[in-house]
Amino acid sequence: MADDATLRRLLAGIARGEANRLAELYDLTSPKLYGLILRIQRDRGLAEDVLQDVYMRIWQAAGSYKPEAGPPLPWLCTVARNRAIDSVRRKVEHQGPELDTGEDWVARLIDPHDGAADFMDRSALLACLGRLDPKHRDCVVLAYCEGQSREDLARHFDRPVNTIKTWLHRSLAGLKSCLEAVS
Repeated sequence: MADDATLRRLLAGIARGEANRLAELYDLTSPKLYGLILRIQRDRGLAEDVLQDVYMRIWQAAGSYKPEAGPPLPWLCTVARNRAIDSVRRKVEHQGPELDTGEDWVARLIDPHDGAADFMDRSALLACLGRLDPKHRDCVVLAYCEGQSREDLARHFDRPVNTIKTWLHRSLAGLKSCLEAVS
């Protein structure tokens, strides 16, 4: 993976319309972004389409990246994550939500090759999730593993959107505290 200075330089070049910089950025970051997309959009073909869409979005939005706001890789990952979630939402709108597939969704959260996620021990995550109220836990899983919007969750749980926002906010705060305590 390239260092922050290289990624900043490439994003600045892309913002100036230098197509060769986009190709360089793709070569350096596509494995990481594809892995992130694939954890959300489990269909490989669709994940590849989303990846192409991500780089089109980066081409269009590179000028909006502000180095003072933080390192470039999290910005790139946010673009990829948002596009992947949008793709899942579009799929759900057309096909309906996937019900319990028996898949281990915790495995989708943790990438064993992702150094930034090393702090997330699987058993610690499971233990911390187990401490949440079951409805709140399900809400977090549906939001962050299945890409469901707050509006989708409000319909699913038959609660107001503001209640869902509160559940998510408090649950994530609780998970963060719990994970920090075990690390």
